[in-house]
Amino acid sequence: MSSLRPWRHIERRKSRQIMVGNVAVGGDAPVTVQTMTNTPTSDAAATIAQIRRCEEAGVDIIRVSCPDKASTAALAEIVQAAKVPIVADIHFHYQRALEAADAGAACLRINPGNIGSADRVAEVVAAARANGCAIRIGVNAGSLEKDLLEKYGEPCPEALVESALDHIRILEDHGFDNYKVAVKASDLFLAVAAYHQLAEIVDCPLHLGITEAGGLIGGTVKSSIGMGSLLWAGIGDTIRVSLSAEPEEEVRVGYELLKALGIRNRGVRVVSCPSCARQGFDVIRTVQALEERLQHIRTPMSLSVLGCVVNGPGEARETDIGITGGGNGKHMVYLSGVTDHHVQDAGMIDHIVRLVEAKAAELEAQAIPQAAE
Repeated sequence: MSSLRPWRHIERRKSRQIMVGNVAVGGDAPVTVQTMTNTPTSDAAATIAQIRRCEEAGVDIIRVSCPDKASTAALAEIVQAAKVPIVADIHFHYQRALEAADAGAACLRINPGNIGSADRVAEVVAAARANGCAIRIGVNAGSLEKDLLEKYGEPCPEALVESALDHIRILEDHGFDNYKVAVKASDLFLAVAAYHQLAEIVDCPLHLGITEAGGLIGGTVKSSIGMGSLLWAGIGDTIRVSLSAEPEEEVRVGYELLKALGIRNRGVRVVSCPSCARQGFDVIRTVQALEERLQHIRTPMSLSVLGCVVNGPGEARETDIGITGGGNGKHMVYLSGVTDHHVQDAGMIDHIVRLVEAKAAELEAQAIPQAAE
């Protein structure tokens, strides 16, 4: 069937599907959103509290670092409390991987070539298999193997891909195929090129990320350019936006990125103008307040907030709820693209929040019979 809007169509790369706990990654599964805790994992209470905030933001999978035995000792309690699968981040010590698998981790982030002898690799693979753990191979431009740096002279796409293939080969030599791969770099050009190369030669799910991307604004921009271009090309099965910000912010940015591409929708998509002298109300502060107060809405829907009648009516026709600024503090409200009523400045934000909540409830009620069919 041909699309009415072919310019919006994204043909997703065909990958095989793996399971991370009860979450499918790859194949025709939705692109999932991940983040990583920054509390000491050994402090189970603090880590669980942070996980809960990420769950409220909609996270699908959460990674926790396990640098020492105290961290893996706390992992069982963390896994038990979490509502989403937990990935244990392991770097060099194979014993931590064994402990994390036994503690209930749904996935191990580990590069099998970095953990020592063939016997140790065999132990980790056996533990993963016995506990139903997936493995994420995590290649990073900042920690490439010495021989590859000597071979290529610097981190480059070919070096990242060769490292990934080396680690993949180790797992496949052990008959283990429940894995996904990332080839991350802080240089978005390098990362994008490496992912494109890898996507052509493997069929495993790909975990996207621009590593060490920066703070909330700069990191969001870099991640959006890098991961956005890959997702637009159909590459990527799960994403993590790496920001020097709280992990729940990574989750929100991840969803906004997927929403902008029409890949996955969750919550309210806000269409708003940058505001100008024509605005009939303070658009910037209104949008800030609405975004804050509507974070609890999970039902996909759209809201337009436009300051004047130049573009307001046109945008409102395309959204579930719209408000357009008018004169003398009197503004037009649109429902399902049709002019419906006016609202005054006083209580306008409360009014829009109530309308959004009512619309979300209506959409959820409509979805229930469809889900039962």
